[in-house]
Amino acid sequence: MVWKNLPVCSLQQDQNISRQWDRLNACRGDLPFLSAYAVINALQSFGTGNERLLVGEQDSKVAAMFIFATPRKLLWETFQPSQIPLGAWVAESHLSLPVLVHSLIRGPIGFPLLISITQIDPLISSRSEDTANSQYSDYIETGWIDLKGSFEEYWNSRGKNLRQNMRKQRNRLAAEGHTVEMRSLTDPSDMAAATERYGALESAGWKGAQDTAIHYENLQGSFYRRLLESAAQRGEAIFYELLLDRRVIASNLCLQRQGTLFIMKTTYDESIPSYSPAFLLHYSLIESLYREKAIHRIEYYGRLMEWHTKWTENSRTLYHLTQYRSPQIKRFAEWFRASRLATYFRKAQA
Repeated sequence: MVWKNLPVCSLQQDQNISRQWDRLNACRGDLPFLSAYAVINALQSFGTGNERLLVGEQDSKVAAMFIFATPRKLLWETFQPSQIPLGAWVAESHLSLPVLVHSLIRGPIGFPLLISITQIDPLISSRSEDTANSQYSDYIETGWIDLKGSFEEYWNSRGKNLRQNMRKQRNRLAAEGHTVEMRSLTDPSDMAAATERYGALESAGWKGAQDTAIHYENLQGSFYRRLLESAAQRGEAIFYELLLDRRVIASNLCLQRQGTLFIMKTTYDESIPSYSPAFLLHYSLIESLYREKAIHRIEYYGRLMEWHTKWTENSRTLYHLTQYRSPQIKRFAEWFRASRLATYFRKAQA
């Protein structure tokens, strides 16, 4: 593998590079949030401008690409804003990630002590065993739903409490004379207003109190609006909204590609928890997907929460890979982490 170390702006400015990125993404998962347009948007919103694009060529053909943030010269890690579920890299499907990273640490990035590839999906790159100079670590459990059979078969396989609670909620809403409907928005012209409504819901809840919510005018809101508008132009964006008496009470911000729906963000009106708006939306969404038959898989790509387990029994572990320059550096890093942990517990017990 022959590596080129390029400024990250090359991904946006050189159409051939962005086409090669998308070709390689299609080799492993074909994930919309790792498409060139999505990654470029993330770099514009959350990058520092100091990121580097590493392009690996094999037999004069581009075979792998990595985007690295370099917060410290000796410690390199993949560009990883929280809004992108996986680390920013793509490669030919037959290439081993550990081999690629080993090549990188000996390649054109100076003399790093370690390289960290963050938030790796085992469906994209299978997890191996630790070696003398590499280490794998768990990140989070995440879930998915395979839409097999009929909706009735799926729903009857869910827990009794979930089925009863959803029936009670729907019956109660009907008895009180409320109208409840779900709508899906896919047109590029709808994305800005849908993002604004999403932000208003999220900002009114606990995320707003912690200043972590999407808002139409903040950096996150701008990122998601641009992402969804770009995705919608490609037929890959969809907002699902649940309306109670024509007022939006829950929203799912999603991307879709090749029969898979990726739920990127979920929010709901926290002022009416007795109606379980997020669950009502999820029920309507899954029911409609079974009916339309265009989507055969739902991916969450977020931390597996207790509420996820009510809708699916499927889970897998996303992980990190750290490659050290030498076994000695790995042993020192392990000692340093253990020493810091011991110091933390001593202070906590004091």
